[in-house]
Amino acid sequence: MIKAGIIGAAGYTAGELIRILINHPEVEIVFAQSASHAGEALWKAHADLFGDCSLTFSESAPVSDADVVFLCSGHGKSAQITASFPPGYSGCIIDLSNDFRLAADAGDYIYALPEAFRSRIAGAKHLANPGCFATAIQLALLPAAKAGLLSEVHITGITGSTGAGQKPSETTHFSWRSDNLSIYKPFTHQHLAEIRETLLSFSPSWSGNINFVPIRGDFTRGILVSAYFDCGLTEEEAVQLYEEYYRDEPFTFVCKENPDLKMVTGTNKALVYPRKYGSKLHITCVIDNLLKGASGQAVQNMNILFGIPEKTGLALKANRW
Repeated sequence: MIKAGIIGAAGYTAGELIRILINHPEVEIVFAQSASHAGEALWKAHADLFGDCSLTFSESAPVSDADVVFLCSGHGKSAQITASFPPGYSGCIIDLSNDFRLAADAGDYIYALPEAFRSRIAGAKHLANPGCFATAIQLALLPAAKAGLLSEVHITGITGSTGAGQKPSETTHFSWRSDNLSIYKPFTHQHLAEIRETLLSFSPSWSGNINFVPIRGDFTRGILVSAYFDCGLTEEEAVQLYEEYYRDEPFTFVCKENPDLKMVTGTNKALVYPRKYGSKLHITCVIDNLLKGASGQAVQNMNILFGIPEKTGLALKANRW
């Protein structure tokens, strides 16, 4: 059994991670650390776990007991947390924050988007899990980037309220978010830098802009990305390009019909839909921001690290209605 520990275990992404790992046939959770909930049962923070799990939150994080540690404490905290690990800690670390995603900050952390860097992930010890919008956008663009087809890219993406984390804020509480939409961080979103690094690693000569406008949605979970750029391929050629790229991927699928969010929420799937409109190649990509965009992908990466079948523990079904 893989012994797993979770630091920062009271938030949304940690809750999803716990739900997956308590049902993972190869994993035992050895600690779930949360200073704010220490001594409480996990269901106090994650109410749907009532009756499913007898674990309690710990004050400390005995990382030496774990083969893999998941860092879920939020952005800007992981570097400080890992600096406090015992000298010589030899286990694996999977960070779900943005602390190690960029090359300038990464050290020995591998940027862990399986559809792009699976071979690097398999040989690593420390992984930086991609951001949620970054995952959806990259999956929409990777085949075109590899083929050297990218020009200036225009993207609109809409995300559920859980993407903002569990701590309440002015733009996440129910009365503001319900029946409402708003744009935030247009052209300046924090995931743009990691997206650009990946695309340039696939297409070093590409010099186009990524014009990204994110939108807060009036729903809890899921991301829908709409991306387009000028492209000389026919629609048939573009679909073939995407199908060939994702042919052997266990979670990313090329759709024959326009996908919607309810096809993926509650799952680790990504659905990609390329179509041609005049000179523009348009790609729709849908994922669950908490699963393929965070905790599901983290478990997928853990499976790769430990050499077990990639889909283990991730046979999750969408709740269609």
